Amino acid sequence: MLLSPLLTFFVLVIGALIGGVGIGGVLLLPALKYLGGFSLHQVIPACMLSYLFTGVVGAFIYARHGSINWALAVSVCLGALPGAYLGSFLLPHVSPLVLETVIGALILVAGMDALRGRQIEIRDDNQHAGVEYLLIGFVTGVGSALSGTGGPLLLIPILIWRKVSVLTAIGLAQAIMIPISVTATLGNYLHGEIDFKLGILLGVVLGVGSLLGAKSAHLLPVGILKKVVAGLLVLVGIMILYRLYFI
Repeated sequence: MLLSPLLTFFVLVIGALIGGVGIGGVLLLPALKYLGGFSLHQVIPACMLSYLFTGVVGAFIYARHGSINWALAVSVCLGALPGAYLGSFLLPHVSPLVLETVIGALILVAGMDALRGRQIEIRDDNQHAGVEYLLIGFVTGVGSALSGTGGPLLLIPILIWRKVSVLTAIGLAQAIMIPISVTATLGNYLHGEIDFKLGILLGVVLGVGSLLGAKSAHLLPVGILKKVVAGLLVLVGIMILYRLYFI
């Protein structure tokens, strides 16, 4: 058995977080490493493959509820494709400390800004689905490939900072996982190794959790959902910076 009952439960909860608030994949690598005893070299390619399942499930549910702005989704996904490829190319040349510091600071600042409540949630925009969102997708793709995340960890803070409404931000985060997962998996297949059995098993469990989380997100009041997302951003940002400099 690749996943113990305890680890399966944690992966299910992580999937629910990804589907419900878009952020949760950052917890997957530590869970697999410390609860499952897997090496990072084994789990990173498997995780990138598994995000395809959560992306497809999440995008389907959010699309059914009309929570995906397709003009923005196409722009960020097109930008993410070359970004993810460039990120995989740059990975050996970028200091992990610098990269994780920037990511942690970005997440923390975005979460604190959202918690302050000075939002004007009017940027569902979307008269501006061109170059700006291609660039946002590109930056997300680069950062995701460099950090081993599926996309939402970077995309949601940027969109929250840009005053995109929370459901639209989470919906776009579901969609962007698809091109990033496909690009990263292709690169790992061509230039490395993938544990397909582990990746598919993770994808199935995450997909079930994502389905539950996505459905729950549309039952919550938007104000509560926004606070949950903002609070989780602050928590993850503090966790990343604390792990880097105090452990």
